[in-house]
Amino acid sequence: MLIVGITGTLGAGKGTIVDYLVSEKGFLHFSVREFISEEIVRRGMPVNRDSMVIVANDLRANNSPSYIVDQLFEKASQTGRNCVIESIRTPGEVVSLKSKGNFILLAVDANDEIRYQRIQTRNSETDQVSLETFRQNEAREMDSQDPNKQNLRKCIEVADFTLRNDEDIEALTKNVAAILEKLGI
Repeated sequence: MLIVGITGTLGAGKGTIVDYLVSEKGFLHFSVREFISEEIVRRGMPVNRDSMVIVANDLRANNSPSYIVDQLFEKASQTGRNCVIESIRTPGEVVSLKSKGNFILLAVDANDEIRYQRIQTRNSETDQVSLETFRQNEAREMDSQDPNKQNLRKCIEVADFTLRNDEDIEALTKNVAAILEKLGI
């Protein structure tokens, strides 16, 4: 059993990698975003990026910096199958997951204008923002000294494999397939 974590910038292609792992390689998917969204709804808050950040930071502060992914890892490990945990966002999450074994972290990034176009096309409840707000959201999530807050830069730096996704889906999935081949999957 292997658990793959996915980290990366907004709109870089995390979901595309997950779709490939699930549909082509039979991985089970565990989503940080879905976990947080369920908690947002439970709290009666609007489901948007601000609520996501507030609730995620609150859960981490009141439990541990790796609380959310630890919950998902536990569910994933009970399946006995290859799994993917999407949207690793704090260094504490990476440290915790790597300490459990059978875990690798993939990071994905792309040019910010390409990523903005992608989120506009995706049009989820958290993506309906201007380019300026998109860049502000990313800046807020890129660096933090607080272990309970997002630090994408550090997560990307410590990833086992980093992918550029400035091309098309075929190029991205080809690169993911090459990584899986190196891992014997």
